[in-house]
Amino acid sequence: EKPDVEEIDVEDCVGVDLGILNYIHTSDGLSVGRLDLEDEYERLEKAQRTQSRRVEGSENWEKARRRVAKQKRRIQRKVRDFQHKLTRWLCREYDAVFVEDLDVKKMLEDSQNARRKQDAAWRQFISLLEYKAELYGCHVKQVPALGTTKECARCGVEVEKELWMREHSCPSCGFETDRDWNAALNILQRGLARLGVGCSEGTPVETAAAAGTEANAGDVPASRVVEAGTSVCEDGRSPAPPRAG
Repeated sequence: EKPDVEEIDVEDCVGVDLGILNYIHTSDGLSVGRLDLEDEYERLEKAQRTQSRRVEGSENWEKARRRVAKQKRRIQRKVRDFQHKLTRWLCREYDAVFVEDLDVKKMLEDSQNARRKQDAAWRQFISLLEYKAELYGCHVKQVPALGTTKECARCGVEVEKELWMREHSCPSCGFETDRDWNAALNILQRGLARLGVGCSEGTPVETAAAAGTEANAGDVPASRVVEAGTSVCEDGRSPAPPRAG
């Protein structure tokens, strides 16, 4: 069962920023890399070129079409398997997980990074996160995404950033950190407010900064999540990436 909101500690909550360079970045300072699908896409493109050279409707064209469909399913299954393992770890590690409520369709239409965002399958990731939350007794809340990247997690001042700018540096309070970590901290604060969880000792930013400074923030490749599988350690916890700090 999900723990009562009154019993949840802020340190057992996490904000999750869904990114492009990294798949996720948490308010604990942990980042998980994107799944490497370049080889899979090369096989898909090769199969599509072969199909394009066949006479449509012929037996060879049909064989090539099935190979293309098979490769597409292979990519989809790899992404889904990765998401299953990552969402399972999040829901077992934390009492509450907060993510952005993204308008994925609009983002795919407007962005130059549409393929990467489509590969990320963020809406599917959020759906799996909500599903796993019911299995493992975890609260999952979506928060407004507007301004999470620009807003300073410490003082709230908006700092304009171009897409290529990967660092957050606030001219008002001097808070400097990774761009994605700043967004994750903002997501954490909005999630705590929406869930109604208080903070008795320090702000969420101070709590997270103490646990995951840039010096010890974790950086986990996607392959490690995949290799971790669904096995369980002796204490019943998932062997997926540990919390930073």
